[in-house]
Amino acid sequence: MKKLLCTLVIIFLIFTKGICGKVDTIEVYSAAMHKDIRCVVVVPDLYGKLDANYPVVYLLHGYSGNYSDWITKVPELKEYVDEFHLIIVCPDGGYSSWYWDSPIDTAFRYETFMTKELVPDIDARYQTIPDRAYRGICGLSMGGQGALFLAIRHPKEFGAVASISGGVDIRDFPNNWDIKKRLGDFKTHRENWERFTIMNLVDSLKNNELDIDIDDGVNDIFIKQNRALHEKLGRMHINHDYTERPGEHNWAYWRNAIPYVLLFFRKYFYRNE
Repeated sequence: MKKLLCTLVIIFLIFTKGICGKVDTIEVYSAAMHKDIRCVVVVPDLYGKLDANYPVVYLLHGYSGNYSDWITKVPELKEYVDEFHLIIVCPDGGYSSWYWDSPIDTAFRYETFMTKELVPDIDARYQTIPDRAYRGICGLSMGGQGALFLAIRHPKEFGAVASISGGVDIRDFPNNWDIKKRLGDFKTHRENWERFTIMNLVDSLKNNELDIDIDDGVNDIFIKQNRALHEKLGRMHINHDYTERPGEHNWAYWRNAIPYVLLFFRKYFYRNE
């Protein structure tokens, strides 16, 4: 009865005008990289007012971005956390980390940070539901690739993943976006490129072990790669959502896409309740 009453109160207040989530900027220490990493955390307006824990969506920025990109470019996130009843965490992934533990540069250990340091810190610091069934990860561009990379390699941490305009086949861009600084030159370190590209990582997937959403604009620079990934997952009989809409590789598209992606996560979380 108490849970039902809380749920009814939440539903009523969500549809009340003027509700807006709260934004924190925190620092999480990375022992792997010996530095503090800033993160934006957006919590619902009702956070702390009710006896409730929340699902979490980790939202990753793109190449050359930082932790503040999403909340600056999409301030509606403060409304979406109330609408979808969740917490959003936007970590700093560095200028061009691609969210990897670089095999050639030990200063870049963002895979370790995201999965072994950030997730436990957020679960300890906030009223989360510390379970993969209530934890999703999403990103745009470099972050879309990063979200898929982390979710596929760490299924115990993430139950659902979404990629918006993700760079899902890095092999097509051997001289772009500092990728070779993280993996080595394509010709001399090709094994790294083959091992880290999403197009090969999906080979390890089993159907329904991970909820997947892929979203891209029809005029995006990565549309060819995303279509190829969609077709490969289809051949593998891996259930997934796939969306193409008019749009390019820019914030106008990402700002439009994010509420649909958050709805994908909210439906996933509801299924687990």
